[in-house]
Amino acid sequence: MLLWLLLILAPGRQPAGALPKALLLLKPPWSTAFKGETVTLFCKDHHSLAWEYVSWYHNETPLRKQSGKLQISKSGHYRCKTQRSSLSDPVHVQFLSDWLVLQASHPAFERDKVVLRCRGKEDEDIMERTYYKNEEKIKSSYNSNITVYPAFNDDSTYRCTASGTNIWGRSWTETSRPLKIQVQELFPSPVLTASPPWPIEGSPVTLTCETWLPPQTSHTRLQFCFFKEHQALGAGWSNSPELQIPTTWSEGAASYWCQARTVIPRILKTSPRSQIRVHRVPVSDVNLETQPPVGQLIEGEDLVLICSVAAGTGTVTFSWHREGSERSLGRKTQNALSAELRIASVREQDAGRYYCAADNMDGPVLSKRIRITLRVPVSPPVLTVRTPRAQAVEGDVVELHCEAQRGSPPILYRFYHEDVPLGSSSAPSGGEASLNLSLTAEHSGNYSCEANNSLGVQRSKMVSLSITVPVSHPVLTLNPDVAQAMVGDVLELRCEAQRGSPPILYWFYHEDVILGNTSAPFGGGASFNLSLTTEHSGNYSCGADNGLGAQSSETVSLNITGLSKNKVTHTTVGVIGCLLSMLGLAATAALVGRFRTQRKSGPQTGQKRGSEEAPGPELNRAIPRNIGSVPGPDPPAQALHGPPSLSRPALMELQPLYSNEGGYELGG
Repeated sequence: MLLWLLLILAPGRQPAGALPKALLLLKPPWSTAFKGETVTLFCKDHHSLAWEYVSWYHNETPLRKQSGKLQISKSGHYRCKTQRSSLSDPVHVQFLSDWLVLQASHPAFERDKVVLRCRGKEDEDIMERTYYKNEEKIKSSYNSNITVYPAFNDDSTYRCTASGTNIWGRSWTETSRPLKIQVQELFPSPVLTASPPWPIEGSPVTLTCETWLPPQTSHTRLQFCFFKEHQALGAGWSNSPELQIPTTWSEGAASYWCQARTVIPRILKTSPRSQIRVHRVPVSDVNLETQPPVGQLIEGEDLVLICSVAAGTGTVTFSWHREGSERSLGRKTQNALSAELRIASVREQDAGRYYCAADNMDGPVLSKRIRITLRVPVSPPVLTVRTPRAQAVEGDVVELHCEAQRGSPPILYRFYHEDVPLGSSSAPSGGEASLNLSLTAEHSGNYSCEANNSLGVQRSKMVSLSITVPVSHPVLTLNPDVAQAMVGDVLELRCEAQRGSPPILYWFYHEDVILGNTSAPFGGGASFNLSLTTEHSGNYSCGADNGLGAQSSETVSLNITGLSKNKVTHTTVGVIGCLLSMLGLAATAALVGRFRTQRKSGPQTGQKRGSEEAPGPELNRAIPRNIGSVPGPDPPAQALHGPPSLSRPALMELQPLYSNEGGYELGG
C-alpha cells in the first residue's frame, strides 16, 4: 500500500476579492502515526492561529467541533476554514498498525528541507535504519531521522528498513510501506495587473506584480522586477511589488511582464505577458469590402477582405471573422485606417457570412456582415446508361443519366454518341439531367456527356453500349433457282436474315420436318446442301434465331421429276450414236465380220484400251441395246445409268470409224 503525504495541492493565485486559504497544521508534525496515538490539528489563517469559530471536515463531512484545535485518531482527509479564510487544502492523516512506519514532516515547500523519520513501535530494539529513494539506497543511519530536499512536483517514492538482533542473537529486518512526498510550491507564478486597467493616454498607471506566500512562510523575502518587452523598467530589482509609470502613451501593442524571486533559496518565477491598453480616439464606422466584389468570386480564386474605419487614431488592430467559427481568420495591427486579409484559393466550404472588427485599444467595433458566395466550376460529370435489362435490345428505351457532383447552377448537360450530339438538358438548380433514347442497331458505340455552367466545360468518361438486334424474317433461296429439279441434283438451300446480331442459328425444314441446322457466328446467311431424291418434292422453309426470338421464312415449293439433266443428255447422246451406227452398218459389214472373227480368236479381256487389234470392247459399249441385227454380247448396264462423263468418250471413238469407211456416204 502506498502512503501519501498530502500537502496543499498546487496553490495558485487567489481570485481577486477571495479570502486566502486556511492552512492546516499537525502536532506532532507527522502525517503518519501508529494506531492508538492521537494527532492534534490546528487551523491557521493568513494572520495567526484561529482559536474559535473554526469549521472542521473529515472526508468532506462537517464535524460539530468549532474550537481552534482538533484531536484525531482516525485515518482520513481533514480540512478546515476560519472566518477570515477559505477552505484549506486537504491533509491526509493515516494511523497504521504496522511495526515500522516512515514519517515525513508537514508541511514541505519546494527546495525546503523535509525530515524523514523511520520509526518502529519499539525504537530501542532498532540497531540500524536504511533509507531508500526509488529503490536506491540513499543513507544508513543509527539515528531515526534524515533530511531530504525534494523538488516541486517530485514524484519519488521513499521507504525505510530497520534491522536488529533479538535476545536469541538472531538478526531481523522490517520494511516500511512506501511513501510519496508531494511538495508545495513556495509561491505561485506572479500575475501583472495595471491600475487603472485601461488608462487614458497621458495619465499615470501603476503596475503590480501579484503573488503570495503561505502564512507559515511569511518570513520569506520576495523581490520584484518589471519589464516592457525585453527592457527592465525603473531601478530593476526591488522589494516593492508595485511600479508607477508617470505617463502612458499610445505607442503600440507593447508587452509588459514581471518577475518575482526569493533570495534564499533562489527561486525565480515569471508572469505571463500583458498589454496595457491606452485609450485613444475610438474607431468608428467599420466597413468590410471584398475583391472581387460579392457575387463574382469563383472557387479557386483569392479572396481579399478589406476592413476600413472612418475615424480613429493611433495603432488599430483589425481582425476578420466568419460566422460559426470561434477563431478569427486573421489579425493585423498597424497605424492605418484600413487593412487587407487575403484568403488564397477559396473553396466552397469558405462561403458564409463575414465581418471584421477594428480596435484601437478602446474595444472592438464590428462591421456589418456580408454574405460571401462562390461560383463553383462543374466537376467532371459521370455518365450512367440505365437499360431495362442486362443487355440492351433494339427497341428498348434507355436513359442517359449525367451528373456533376459539384458545380454552381444552372448546369447545361449535353449528350454525345461517338462525339455526335444527341441532345441537351438543363438543370436550373444543379444536380443531374437525363435523356431518353429509343435504341436502334445504329446506337451501338461510345457515349459521353458534358456539363457546362459558364465557368468551364467538363466531359465525362466514355461509356460503351452494345445493342443486340433481333433477327428479321429470313429469306430462303434455292441454288439452282428452279421450281423443278431432277433426281440426283445437288440442291443448295440458302437462308439469310438481313438484320440481326450474331451469332445466328439457322434451321432448314422440308414439310416442317427438320433437315438440319448451321450457325453463322459472325452474322450473314448460311447454306445447307441436299442431294435430291423423288421424296424431296414439297415445301421448304428455314428459321433464324439469335436468342431474341425465332423468325421463319416464307415457304418455297420444289418439284422433283425423272432423271437429272446430265443423265438425259447422256441418254440422248447414246441414241444418236446408235442411229449413226445403223446408217454405217452396210458399209462396215466386212469390218464387223472381221471384228467377230478377231473376237473369237482375239486377245483376252483386260487388254489396254486404244489398241489397234482390240477395239471390240469400246464398240460394244457404244452400241445401244435396241440394235438387234448385230449379234454380240449385251452392253454393260452402266452405259445408260452411269455418270454422264461415260457417254462422251464412246461418241468420240466412233467418229474416226465413220470417216475411214466412208460413213458419210452411207449416211447419205
